Amino acid sequence: MPELSSTEPFGAAPEVKIPRSYNAAHDLIGRNLAAGRQDRPAFVDDRRSITYGELARRVSCFASGLRSIGVEREDRILLCMLDTIDWPTVFLGAIKAGVVPVCVNTMLAPADYDYMLRDSRAKALFVSRALFAAFDGVHAAIPSLSRVVISEAPLADIGDGGDIGDIGAILENGQPDFDAVDTCADDACFWLYSSGSTGVPKGTVHCHSSLIQTAELYARPTLGISEHDRTFSAAKLFFAYGLGNALTFPMSVGATSVLMAERPTPDAVFKRLTGELPAAADGARPSIFYGVPTLYAGMLASEGFPARDRLGLRVGVSAGEALPEKVGRRFTEKTGVEVLDGIGSTEMLHIFLSNQRGRVRYGTTGVAVPGYRLKLLSDSAGEVGAGAEVGPGEIGDLYINGPTSALYYWNQREKTRQTFQGGWTRSGDKYIRSQDGYYTYAGRSDDMLKVSGQFVSPFEVESAISTHEAVLEAAVVGQQDADGLIKPKAFVVLKQGQQPGPDLAEALKLHVRQTLTPFKYPRWIEFVEELPKTATGKIRRFRLRAGD
Repeated sequence: MPELSSTEPFGAAPEVKIPRSYNAAHDLIGRNLAAGRQDRPAFVDDRRSITYGELARRVSCFASGLRSIGVEREDRILLCMLDTIDWPTVFLGAIKAGVVPVCVNTMLAPADYDYMLRDSRAKALFVSRALFAAFDGVHAAIPSLSRVVISEAPLADIGDGGDIGDIGAILENGQPDFDAVDTCADDACFWLYSSGSTGVPKGTVHCHSSLIQTAELYARPTLGISEHDRTFSAAKLFFAYGLGNALTFPMSVGATSVLMAERPTPDAVFKRLTGELPAAADGARPSIFYGVPTLYAGMLASEGFPARDRLGLRVGVSAGEALPEKVGRRFTEKTGVEVLDGIGSTEMLHIFLSNQRGRVRYGTTGVAVPGYRLKLLSDSAGEVGAGAEVGPGEIGDLYINGPTSALYYWNQREKTRQTFQGGWTRSGDKYIRSQDGYYTYAGRSDDMLKVSGQFVSPFEVESAISTHEAVLEAAVVGQQDADGLIKPKAFVVLKQGQQPGPDLAEALKLHVRQTLTPFKYPRWIEFVEELPKTATGKIRRFRLRAGD
């Protein structure tokens, strides 16, 4: 197991020493058994709960049972499953066996899954019964794929054609005393496909040591997580943010994680936060909640928001997109709980820049998480990363140096070279750093607009529009005017009961002119029912630019 030399919050970075011979699943499970937590609940899903002792047995049985379906060490398996107890069973069981799980978004189209199966050359597919239709006809055409395994079966509605099985059969064929495969800390451990918010998804390969590093560098010092916490993440396990929130962080200290298979609507989230669901939780309420800005805004707009005394929260976390200042402030006013806005990425696995407990500055993404170094570089006409560092108050491209960086993108050498540069990882985000080290989001590097010769941050304009009483959310992209010059265009979702029209569009333009420097106002307003987003809540601006 890794050795931790310090966990002082807000201080120097903890030094986490990872031995060369290291298996991430063995560590996350073994540390809890060694601490005598066999009978403590590890996960609670919509139907049942499971203790750390029961989880250890399931993971070992699954790891050893993989051989019964022809999956061996270093093979890859595709994991497309809803957030139930089967998810950590498959993920950790594969890692314990030295097999590489490839975790993918559960809300994609068959063509996306066809691409990922072919790209990863996965030997087996693990899929929830409710998601199987997206693979019907796809899995049979993949040359590398020899087995499909269903979660939350029975198979009566699917049929067994010889290449389809269920997880229960694998567990039955396994051994509860399976020894973890002797992997190296730098071995490929798992993949996460990028969300594709800017185009084609990339298979992002992470090593064994990265999981525990995110917990020791962020979860312990920033959140103060302990075995007494009960965590609930609306962000799903297939997302890098959700993987840390709902699996790595609670398991690193022996806490309990509440899993939810259904979509994270405000009503579904409220029922978990108040302990009304899941039934297996026996009314226990989460103390740590992880969401995305869109969800926080939707919760605040809902009439069903629970009274403060019905919540048991001590801290909230937001990531996936910058949290608007008004949303953070309103949530704290309503609940008495701080929301720690931060930024992570698939490439860095979890949050590396965050607000801190007791030092929240809404409207910013906070300060560098100890253990990570950040720098902002100016644009350069030459190679990516060749710009000079910018000073306080100037916009620059964000680069990160830290121990959780991915190894590479699978089969994408040029994109790997553009992103991972000599110890530094290019985030693709633009930021402004204050004199005292707080960072404010200024948009994606490829979303920034240059209007009248000056940079305009889409997020800044979106935030200004969102302060209007009629607006629920907004997204801003660049569009050419009659002279071929780029100007801001806003796509606006109105609050319930508000009516779109030319008068409101003009009112919104005036509102932005009065809030920001006049040249930043949107020249066009288009009212839409909803914004195109990834499953993690990021706005897919390339879709808006393309007119989709």
